[in-house]
Order: sequence, then C-alpha cells, then structure tokens
Amino acid sequence: MRTGEKGAAQRLGRYRTRRDQGIARPERADGKIHSREAGAMSTARARLVETATRLFYAEGIHTVGIDRIIAEADVAKATFYHHFTSKDDLAVAYLTDEFERQRDAFEGVAGTGAERLRATFTLLCDVSCSPGFRGCAFLNATADFTDPTHPVRAVVAEYRDFLRDHMRTLLTEADHADPDHTADYLLVIRDGMAVSGALGDTAAVRAGAEFAVAVVKMVAEA
Repeated sequence: MRTGEKGAAQRLGRYRTRRDQGIARPERADGKIHSREAGAMSTARARLVETATRLFYAEGIHTVGIDRIIAEADVAKATFYHHFTSKDDLAVAYLTDEFERQRDAFEGVAGTGAERLRATFTLLCDVSCSPGFRGCAFLNATADFTDPTHPVRAVVAEYRDFLRDHMRTLLTEADHADPDHTADYLLVIRDGMAVSGALGDTAAVRAGAEFAVAVVKMVAEA
C-alpha cells in the first residue's frame, strides 16, 4: 500500500481519537471567554464523543446507556447535559464526526479518475478486512433508528449522498459514459463489502472490490 493510501486507510479505519467539534464556550459576565473553562469544556465534550464513538460502533447505539458513557468518559452528568440534550443528540454528534473523518479519508486518496477509483475500493477492501471492523457505522445506525425523519437518519442520508456524489465525480474524471447509474452500482457494491466485512467474509469483500472495477469497465464499454 502506498504512503497516501496507508494514511487514508488509517483515517477510514475503525475507531480512533477524533478532533473535537462545535464546542459551546463559557462566557464571563463581561462577555469574554474564560480560556481555562473553555478548554475544560472542550476536553469534556471531546471525551464524551470519543467514548460514545468507541462504544456505539462496537456495541450499537441503543445497547449503550448514557450512564455508562458518562462513567467511561469520566464527566459529571450535568456536563453531559450541558453539551447534549439526549443520547440521540450524542448519536448525531458521533455520526457527524464519523462523516467528516471518512470524507477526509476518501478525499485524501491519491490519483485521478479511474486510478483513484481503483485505489478507493482497495482502501475500502483493506478497511473492511481489518481487525475490529464492525461494519458501516451509518448502515448500523439505521438498524437503531428506523424512523426516516429522525435526525440520525438525516446524517446517514447526507453521508450516502456524499459517497454517491464522490463516486460520480471520479467516474466523470475518468470520462465514464454513464457516471450517474454507475455511481449507484458502486454504492450498492460498497454496501455489500461493508456487510461482508462485518460478517468476517473477507473473500466476499475482496470479490466486491474486484467486481467494482469490473462494473466500471463493463458499463463503460457497453
């Protein structure tokens, strides 16, 4: 694996420490920020999101309770509710953070057009076959949140729109004759690879990566 691809795989792989996002900063009576307090609040929120990410991905969102997250993040219950209104709110933050991390990974794959598309599916194959892989965090979340109007499902939809658009962009760069339909095909193959990886079926994952490249060539030549 080349250096660029290795870095992307690390970003796309299973749980790793993530940067904090969207911190609410405490203010003084004069409207200025207490830097020490702001830093403490940022650290607490980061620990909550990182703890939730680890537990939610490994065990499922509905399986893990708020009290356990608070205990393992080592924060007070009041601190939790300062940052999040509910566990569902924390789930949205978890998936939003995961979305940004994966977007960075996909956009960090080197190359252009068909070469970059092949490298992307090689990356997906490597991640899906790696130790600790528990499937796609977004597909997993749909099993916990079946209401299509729930905010969690909105993040899932946004992520899948990004993936489809990203595939379409790479196909267009490769002068593909039908980037729209082929992007849909590739998204379905990617989903199958994620499910197969969660089941430990590495042969199916590798076959999916090979089939993705074959589909691009087959549709292009049709």
